[in-house]
Amino acid sequence: MPLGSPVTELLLLAVGIGLLYIGAELLVKGAAKLALAIGLKASTVGVTVVAFATTAPELFVAVLGALTVSTDIGLGAIVGSNIANVGLVLGVAALIRPLDVSDTVLERHVPFMVLAAFLLVALGWDGRLAATEGGVLLAVLVGFTLVVLRRITRTQSGITAAEREEMPNATPRDVATVLGGIVALVVGSRWLIEGGRELLAAAGFSDLFIGLTVLAIGTSLPELAASVVAAVRDEASFSVGNVVGSNIYNVLAVIGILALITPVEIAASVRAFEFPALVAFTLLLVGLMYRGRRLSRVDGAILVIAYVAFVYLLLP
Repeated sequence: MPLGSPVTELLLLAVGIGLLYIGAELLVKGAAKLALAIGLKASTVGVTVVAFATTAPELFVAVLGALTVSTDIGLGAIVGSNIANVGLVLGVAALIRPLDVSDTVLERHVPFMVLAAFLLVALGWDGRLAATEGGVLLAVLVGFTLVVLRRITRTQSGITAAEREEMPNATPRDVATVLGGIVALVVGSRWLIEGGRELLAAAGFSDLFIGLTVLAIGTSLPELAASVVAAVRDEASFSVGNVVGSNIYNVLAVIGILALITPVEIAASVRAFEFPALVAFTLLLVGLMYRGRRLSRVDGAILVIAYVAFVYLLLP
């Protein structure tokens, strides 16, 4: 079977999807056990450990794509991934099982997600993200990290001696399960992206379109896999925290690092459509969350329909 053939690319897609499922199972299972072992809430683990782990494909694709192909690939993958995280990931997860939204996520993490979206649009409105803008994004990331660490410290200090006695011990197997899940997610998403990109590039689609669609969906598949598995396991806090955290890291960490490495040029078409779409999806999610402090199946349907409409409008 020759390299680069349609059959090879389809095989990469299939194997990549399989690895994503395995990785999501391992990651959610291992993270849940570690959370219990150190007294963290599922929402906190979702917005930190799981979110950062599932952001790895975006970082990998954005930086490599920008350096080897064009910054359109990196920017498109991140903006498209954040939209896919809201419309596709949370939409599908909510359709499977309604998702309760914790007060911690609403009050401490969602504001940073909104800030990240507006900050990206504001800094990139002149058509370029340079090292200075990258530094601003990373500085806000430091602020978000400090907020999360303060929350973790308060949670830890509130654990009584009796509660600590009843907490299970973290084992090397739990850590290995999480690491194995991360590796499977990264490798699986990479193979899926490679297969999908080659197929679309051969059909003549632009780098920006590929970034906004196949790469965005591909890099969101770890979040989708982890969130769907969490929803099936009735760990809704993982699903919501995972997406909110991923959207924060995608903008503040991934685009921040990318802008430090190489200037990111932003086309007028992106500022006219993709940037407003990112803000609209972010505000839609916030509105649905605050309306009932949960995402119902109806909310999930709204998010999925909105995402399908977004992809339709992207088609050339």
